Amino acid sequence: MSGLAIKALQLTQFRSHARAALVFDGRPVAISGPNGAGKTNILEAVSLLSPGRGLRRAGAEDLARRQAGVGWKVTADVAGLGADHQIETWAEVGAARTVRIDGKAAPQTALGRVLRVLWLVPAMDRLWLDAAEARRRFLDRMALSFMPDHAEAVLSYEKAMRERNRLLKDQVQDAHWYGALEAQMAVAGAQISANRVQALARIALAQGEGGAFPVAELAIVGEDASDLAQALAAGRGRDMAAGRSLIGPHRADLHAVYAAKGARADQCSTGEQKALLISLILANARALAQDLGAAPILLLDEVAAHLDPARRAALYDEICALGAQALMTGTEAGLFDSLGARGQCFALDDGQVGAL
Repeated sequence: MSGLAIKALQLTQFRSHARAALVFDGRPVAISGPNGAGKTNILEAVSLLSPGRGLRRAGAEDLARRQAGVGWKVTADVAGLGADHQIETWAEVGAARTVRIDGKAAPQTALGRVLRVLWLVPAMDRLWLDAAEARRRFLDRMALSFMPDHAEAVLSYEKAMRERNRLLKDQVQDAHWYGALEAQMAVAGAQISANRVQALARIALAQGEGGAFPVAELAIVGEDASDLAQALAAGRGRDMAAGRSLIGPHRADLHAVYAAKGARADQCSTGEQKALLISLILANARALAQDLGAAPILLLDEVAAHLDPARRAALYDEICALGAQALMTGTEAGLFDSLGARGQCFALDDGQVGAL
């Protein structure tokens, strides 16, 4: 099965790269080099070809190469959903990020209709131990991968909630001000909750296919989408005392259980937690490949470093079986030996990219 793919990528004054140009042929990509060489920066640039703030959640002002004092730009020629496209995204100094698709200005949310991009980075290794916000973000990225309109629902909900919170903090009593905002939160919140449930159902089916990585049983807790508008109205007094909205999908959490052991993910070993995350990313990719007829782009930062050789080989086998273009980084080229000729290899040193 063929997948979505980056065909050519150009970075200008982006992070550590004054200029970088890479041409890909659709195979998985292995980028090796020492720490600090700029490997993750290449993956971050690709992550900005999807809606949101990318794999580091950085602001537009933080993406520019510090030495230059100018704006940054990422340009990519891509094999997208149903057609080839050129995507450009950039930010001038002090300005918000801009997106252009095929030469025409576009909102960030439009990127989800061109590409689907999934990622796993070392910062996510503590997902099951971190606060619920990180798991909600992970859950919403999964939902967004299946349903691009999930981004609009989240934006609508958060905008209404911010305005409601402002009223609460200002001790505003007028029910009419609250009613319209709570209705908006209820409509958007219902869509958010439905999208999350649907995404987990798709992941569960894809995980059921088995493989070299463990199955995780997932559940959403702390979220009740039933009659949210009424619940918000009834809770105004309590929310006013707290200065914020205390119920709704923004309070949800994602719980996971290592199915074969019956152990909660937060009680598993570090290696088991990493294996569960890889399993979920692969399941997400399988489900998307089934739905779209094309595998998503995978960004796997330092993913091989903590895997034994057998599981590393199994990961590459799964990626190749999917037909996915996975961009992977590692400090040593030898980490990708079992990928062999199935992959395209680059070496990165002192900001210079060379093919191996």
